[in-house]
Amino acid sequence: MTTATEPLKAKDYKSEIPPTWCPGCGDYGVLNAVLKAFADLQLDINKTALVSGIGCSSRFPYFVKTYGMHTAHGRSLPVGAGLKMARPDLEVVVFSGDGDGFSIGGGHVPHVARKNTDITYVVMDNSIYGLTKGQVSPTSKQGMVTVTTPYGAPDNPVNPVAFCLTYGATFVAQSYSSKSKLTQELVTKAIQHKGFAFVNIISPCPTFNKVDTFDSYKELVYDIPADHDTSDLNAALQLAFEGKNSGRVPTGVLYQTQKPTLVDKLNEIRKKANGSDNFDMNKIIEAYKP
Repeated sequence: MTTATEPLKAKDYKSEIPPTWCPGCGDYGVLNAVLKAFADLQLDINKTALVSGIGCSSRFPYFVKTYGMHTAHGRSLPVGAGLKMARPDLEVVVFSGDGDGFSIGGGHVPHVARKNTDITYVVMDNSIYGLTKGQVSPTSKQGMVTVTTPYGAPDNPVNPVAFCLTYGATFVAQSYSSKSKLTQELVTKAIQHKGFAFVNIISPCPTFNKVDTFDSYKELVYDIPADHDTSDLNAALQLAFEGKNSGRVPTGVLYQTQKPTLVDKLNEIRKKANGSDNFDMNKIIEAYKP
């Protein structure tokens, strides 16, 4: 938390670099919501790090006045996980898109999730490769015509929410970029959560995706019922699959549970190792120092 006398406002987290997204991009709404979430939590600018991969959404760290790392395509999660391991005192938030996160970077998600690494993962899902001018992405609808699929996409799309639920994420939520207040609340909750927190945000691309538009989502986005049990994994999976199969978009917290984080578990191992009569972790560490 910050030690500033005056509470920080959302604008105080904004960098001098103006966003460079296309006019009407949903990512503007995500950025504004995230800045407000940071202000809600009064995050210390010097103790917060944003990590991203490659893509429109991955420009995010440039626009925020915290530490930022713009990494290689699909490698934001392992970099973020490594940063958290090295500096558990930092608040680490990773930003990605559907292509960066679930295509080239898809192999990293299961392992960061199952280890319950204490980071927040925000994916801006526009179902298209926007930065490289409109290729089909892992979340594009089957049959979608793009520059790389002129006869329609042949593949079944990835279900990001079900994907993360299946692999053990301990906080899973979904929002829509036009629902700024909800996005702000979900990002706030995700950062407060101890463990791997995933927030999928539907963020339409007005330039290259003419199928999944703001108009098309008007009748598809809905609030998760108030009586939904967020501790019930089966109920969360049912919501995720029903939404994907029907084309509808449930928004809110689907699932949340508490389990030891990766750092917690490693600290326990360290304690056991240091308490052994014939094993001294500090000696091993000293032996590898230059």
